[in-house]
Amino acid sequence: MRKLATFLFCSALIAVPAGAADKPHNAKVSVVFDHPLPNVPGKSMRGVLVEYGPGGHNPSHTHAKSAFIYATVIEGEIKSQLNDGKVTIYKTGENWIEVPGDHHQVSANASDTKPAKILAVFVVDTDETKLTIPDGATD
Repeated sequence: MRKLATFLFCSALIAVPAGAADKPHNAKVSVVFDHPLPNVPGKSMRGVLVEYGPGGHNPSHTHAKSAFIYATVIEGEIKSQLNDGKVTIYKTGENWIEVPGDHHQVSANASDTKPAKILAVFVVDTDETKLTIPDGATD
């Protein structure tokens, strides 16, 4: 049993880079568009550019409770996992959605040598001020 526990612990260290679970690494997040939706009172559309350097990643997180997200890879390849789903690698031009309540377990550049970028378009309650909440953080 002890050998199994040691194996699982070591496997976890290999699978997740040091500090990956609690802070961003080589990642930049910028709001590039923010506009209320004129035909949907109380809702806004926000564009968020996520730029990952080689080996870059963000910690496991959720988003604002009202957020519906459409994300598309605009450069490179992105490794992503939502909830308990499989880890998927998305290439330039590919996309996915996140619905309110999804848990983004893995959000990372799939390459250790090339940069990657995502444009995430949020439809969110206009009064939401925090779009991303790292695991363990309080709103």
